[in-house]
Amino acid sequence: MPEARPVERAGPPQRGRGELGLRVLSALVLAPLAIGTAYLGGVVFIAFWLIASLGVLWEWIALVRGATERSRMQRAAWIALGLLYAGTLFAAPLVIRVDAERGFLAMIYLFLVVWGTDIAAYFAGRALGGPKLCPAVSPNKTWSGALGGSAAAIVVGLIVAVAAGIGALGAIALLSLGLSIASQIGDLVESALKRRFGAKDAGHLIPGHGGLMDRLDGFLTAALAAALVGAARGGIDEAARGLLVW
Repeated sequence: MPEARPVERAGPPQRGRGELGLRVLSALVLAPLAIGTAYLGGVVFIAFWLIASLGVLWEWIALVRGATERSRMQRAAWIALGLLYAGTLFAAPLVIRVDAERGFLAMIYLFLVVWGTDIAAYFAGRALGGPKLCPAVSPNKTWSGALGGSAAAIVVGLIVAVAAGIGALGAIALLSLGLSIASQIGDLVESALKRRFGAKDAGHLIPGHGGLMDRLDGFLTAALAAALVGAARGGIDEAARGLLVW
């Protein structure tokens, strides 16, 4: 899956190194898969995100059903919210990729901004520490990590823009910052959901990473933000142009 990131989590140093190694190995498999399906587009791309969204929905339902103290109506409401969540994960990448001319580039830009955010946030937070970002929801995330992730997203976004010959670098820098913030909000929202239902991870599908929800939380909100910006500026058929051309 696209979100190739280690999550800040307390634990003995040896265990942390082991988990980081598993995350890196998983990312070396999953990141090329995400890029490859984005390159191919069409049915392959649709199938990839359909499978991912169904997996996320399965994990969401498992979390909700585990909360047996809740009423049937409350569980039904949470499952309906899960359908919206998983549906967004399916629809947003499709809106971005449908642009035949710029869709693949827009997906690469989105992947790299999200991955850059996550990786830099992890290492900046570990190296610098400092005040917690939102301790009630995710006690290991720090402001230094959040700022480091945002800075990395801007740098990565500008590199993609320069390499692709995209102008308006100031707009791309602001867009990259906004998508980075959206990604980090998505991470916190998923952490709050797990805390509400008393779960450490949403699943155990990916070695060293947890479940699909754990890997795609930030990507989902960043993809939603990117699709909304792109569609507002370029229409549904050219959302990638609306996202990248300023």
